[in-house]
Amino acid sequence: MARPNILVTCPPMLGLIDEFAPAFEEKGLDFTPARVTQVLSVEELLKIVPNHDGWIIGDDPATREVVEAGAGGKLKAAVKWGVGVDNVDFAAFKDCGLPVENTPGVFGGEVADVALTYTLGLARETYRIDREIRLGNGWPKPSGISIAGRTVAVVGFGDIGSQTAKRIIACGGKVIAYDPMYKPVPGIDVETADWPARLDEADFLIFTCPLNDATRGMFNRELLSRLKPGVRIVNVARGPVVVEAALVEGLESGVIHSAALDVFEVEPLAPDNPLRSFEACIFGSHNGSNSADAVRRVSHIAIEKIARFLGTAT
Repeated sequence: MARPNILVTCPPMLGLIDEFAPAFEEKGLDFTPARVTQVLSVEELLKIVPNHDGWIIGDDPATREVVEAGAGGKLKAAVKWGVGVDNVDFAAFKDCGLPVENTPGVFGGEVADVALTYTLGLARETYRIDREIRLGNGWPKPSGISIAGRTVAVVGFGDIGSQTAKRIIACGGKVIAYDPMYKPVPGIDVETADWPARLDEADFLIFTCPLNDATRGMFNRELLSRLKPGVRIVNVARGPVVVEAALVEGLESGVIHSAALDVFEVEPLAPDNPLRSFEACIFGSHNGSNSADAVRRVSHIAIEKIARFLGTAT
């Protein structure tokens, strides 16, 4: 009998895919690495998902159409690699009788490291200094600001948010946490507020929340008048949490000093996106969780889960 074949569409896992061949072999699984930069389209997924017994999903659109096509073919189970699940139609998997899980609570430290890196980069403009020197544009010495003594609003206080707060506090900053499900974390002393109260106090605004109906577009044009002039904004959550047109308007008016974005409404960032014109901004490639250590850890969890679903785990 042929061994189950697993489709892998997660770019970080694909970047180290040869390392995971022994783990697939140990579980009695074959695997197919997809050719993908960020995500595959629905049309591409409709062609390949039904030909596989399992699917390790990245940020691809695992829509009802795709899930039903998979169920009509060979697909028997799936695992969403990582924490975010906004791209997965869990109801469709349930309706089709296909098990699916994500890998929760695995990237808090890695994404928080990036959030802190971006926050410090905006505070001291280190990224812009590096870029200008590389381009031969003189020897810039902008006067940045310190984190110590500043107020940082952290939106979302789950694993990533609490880890981010811990790092900000270590730098001497004060944290206001926004999360309707807030639970205190021992050793991480924060204040809390209901969104969007007290935004006028924040020198930095960091988004670490999941994408759902409550958070989609939560940073919008209506908030601009509530912001503290010169605020710096970081988004390591999901692109649609921030309405980019509102962010551009805030940057143009000067109420927003700069922004660091690891995620965007549309990825990759288009060449003509107006955000590119703001020299003080920092851009990432939706790569906050992608440390080799984390990729190895989470990929092995995903392989174990898909093997358990398919009955090949030992």
